[in-house]
Parts: sequence; structure tokens; C-alpha cells
Amino acid sequence: MNQELVKRILSSIILIPISFFFIIKGSLPFIIFMSVCFFITILEWHIMTKDKPYKIYGYIFLVISFYTIYEIRNDESLGYWIFIFITIICISTDIGGYVFGKLFKGPKLTKFSPNKTFSGMVGGYILSVISLIIFTNYTFEKDLPNNWILFVLIISSISQLGDIIVSYFKRLSKVKDTGKIIPGHGGMLDRVDGMIFAFPFSYLIFLFDII
Repeated sequence: MNQELVKRILSSIILIPISFFFIIKGSLPFIIFMSVCFFITILEWHIMTKDKPYKIYGYIFLVISFYTIYEIRNDESLGYWIFIFITIICISTDIGGYVFGKLFKGPKLTKFSPNKTFSGMVGGYILSVISLIIFTNYTFEKDLPNNWILFVLIISSISQLGDIIVSYFKRLSKVKDTGKIIPGHGGMLDRVDGMIFAFPFSYLIFLFDII
């Protein structure tokens, strides 16, 4: 097991419980936690894009994305566990993609992100669905989206797309990571790249009752 993988695992073991604590706690602690994440993400985007003409669009998108994150968490009709549900999909997609990609390798998914493979994409879907099955054993089925598996596949796809889009901008900026704040992961934006796309799409799905 290489050193970077060890750092990645240890960071996840520490960060995931802390994040879930603030998500479940809600109210002011959650607002403070998300505000810190937002400002770090904005700062990393600012440093990475420098004087690029598209920088402003990133700012606008991040504001909208974090607004939907706040709205989903504080929507009483959804409950905080729906927020956790979406977060688990994104985390499972990331872990599944990383593990399956390392184990099975195979054809590259895109030139924008050379570490992304088709096997990793499939692994992201598989682990997301498995996580769904495990998660639903501890929740009330009537409160979940009507078609759970379809929802998981859509959000997993959006999460993977978000990862690729951020990788594209990193490639344009000629950087490997958006920062160094999280050992084994890079920056905050590296860690939440899939989530900042998944939550706005989830918000639209719930808003318009699409699924």
C-alpha cells in the first residue's frame, strides 16, 4: 500500500465522521462548517484560475451550489438524512471509481482526467448502489425518492461528471491538485468536486419532483 493511499484512507476516516456530525447537528454548527468549506473552495478556485476569463463563472456556480446544499439540509420535508444519502452516493462513487480503477485499470474515460477509467466509472456505480442498499436498511423507505436506484445512478453520474469538469480546469491551469489542505486528496475542491455538482441537480430533482 503506497503512502498516498494511506494518507487518503486516514484523511477519510477523520473527515467523514466530522462532516456527518455537522450535517446531523444542523443549525449554526452546520452553517459554520459549510461556510468554512465554501470559503476554502472559493479561495482554491481563485488561486487555480488566476486571471482566466472564466473565473467569474466559477464563483457564480459555487455560490449557487452551496446555496442548494444549504437548502437541502434545511428542508424539513426532506430531513437531514437525505443530505447524508446524497453525500454517501458521492463518496461511494469516488471510492468505487478509485478502487476499481486501480484494480482493473483498462481504457481511459477521458483525456481531461487521465486517471479516470471505464472500470472506475462502473465501480462508482456499483459501490453507490451497494451503499444505497445498506443505507435504506437504516431509513424509512417512504421518505426516499420514488425510484431510488435511478436517483443513485443519476447522482453518481453527475458526481463523476463534476470530477471530470474540475479535472479539466485543473488541466487548463496546469496543476495536479487544487490545494494541499487534505493529505492524500489535495484541496477542498478536489474533495467536493463531485458534490458541488450533485447537490444542485438533487435540488432540482426534489424541487420539480422529477423522480
